[in-house]
Amino acid sequence: MLIFLKGIAMGAADVVPGVSGGTIAFISGIYQRLLGAISAIDPVAVRLLVSLRLRQLWQHIDGTFLTVLIGGISISIIALSQLILYLLTNYPEMLWAFFFGLVLASALPIGRSIQRWNGITVLTFLFGTGIAYWITVAVPVETPTELWFIFLSGAIAICAMILPGISGSFMLLLMSKYEYIITAVAQLNLKVLTVFALGCTVGLLSFSKFLRWLLKHYHDGTVALLMGFMIGSLNKVWPWKKVLQYYSDRHGKLKPLLETNVLPTDYLELTGKEPMLVSCILLCLLGFGLVYFLERLAASKTT
Repeated sequence: MLIFLKGIAMGAADVVPGVSGGTIAFISGIYQRLLGAISAIDPVAVRLLVSLRLRQLWQHIDGTFLTVLIGGISISIIALSQLILYLLTNYPEMLWAFFFGLVLASALPIGRSIQRWNGITVLTFLFGTGIAYWITVAVPVETPTELWFIFLSGAIAICAMILPGISGSFMLLLMSKYEYIITAVAQLNLKVLTVFALGCTVGLLSFSKFLRWLLKHYHDGTVALLMGFMIGSLNKVWPWKKVLQYYSDRHGKLKPLLETNVLPTDYLELTGKEPMLVSCILLCLLGFGLVYFLERLAASKTT
């Protein structure tokens, strides 16, 4: 049930542009297990499947964990997507404030998992912070629609999705392929969707193995990099923003494309909307407290 609830949280995060389900997996203590389960889909798993040794295959890929987690993610996306999008449209400041507290608090347990801070880990942390920050302020560019680039887009998006702090949907937006893929889904363009799914599959299986290898052999540096990704992504989830540029979605509605962060004291004057400072602070503290609760719960299970 706890894994299922963590899947629910991951699915809810994936619905929000700019928030990564990998962040939720990391702060809820299942990140390395998730990477291990994905990485286990390898030639050994194929041989077990071909020889119909299904029990060994299930154990090899941690099948129960994956099934329960994916079930939670799927149900969450279906059930909560409309609610999250409604809150994002009508109460964006409060929703972003909750996620700001969530991501900010997650840096504490992640930092404590680093056994030894030294010059290399500090530089790696700063590098990850800089990369994530750059991604949040990067300007989308025009890109081709050939199938090779659709495949590449799927591979990049899925890799970003399992990295804490980096949103796969935001990466698609940067590559000018978010609306293209959404339109393909709406129109059931099987050729585009198949190539995109293949890119996601190849990217997920290959990158998860590499990331798991890094965590095994260079744990502190890798965790510092991931921690940097999360801190750098705080720029994206800052609650008070002014829109600089819009884009049209597939329904012709204008949505924010480029934004800049502003102080809550200037928010009303610059945007004409109330900053709802008290509510945002309370929700930020709620997100912070939720991470603290999950950390304490995880710690109690290991003692």
